[in-house]
Amino acid sequence: QVRLVESGGGLVQAGRSLRLSCKAPGRALSLYAMGWFRQAPGKEREFVGTITWNSITTVADSVKGRFSISRDNSENVVYLQMNSLKPEDTGVYYCARGRGPSAFGNLGDYDEWGQGTQVTVSS
Repeated sequence: QVRLVESGGGLVQAGRSLRLSCKAPGRALSLYAMGWFRQAPGKEREFVGTITWNSITTVADSVKGRFSISRDNSENVVYLQMNSLKPEDTGVYYCARGRGPSAFGNLGDYDEWGQGTQVTVSS
């Protein structure tokens, strides 16, 4: 079973950047779409962005122009680059494996999830 591990979260000031990583030790992710979601306290998990197996990306309107997704299939890792962070970006960020080579913004498009990494943006 694939185990996804996120890293790179932390506490940052508004306007700064963070880069999150998602890995699946010992397993290949190259044939799957990968997604990023986030969940703020008291809110539902929401779509942040997705990247297809061949690196076509889509991001949510709320992060467009600030966040980007990339992947390095040779290293079996997916990244979420977050720039110009805002306090409303605070939450637990999850990576997820798509059910196939492409996926969209629905939770049901993904079948494996990481444990999440906390991102806190102070004003």
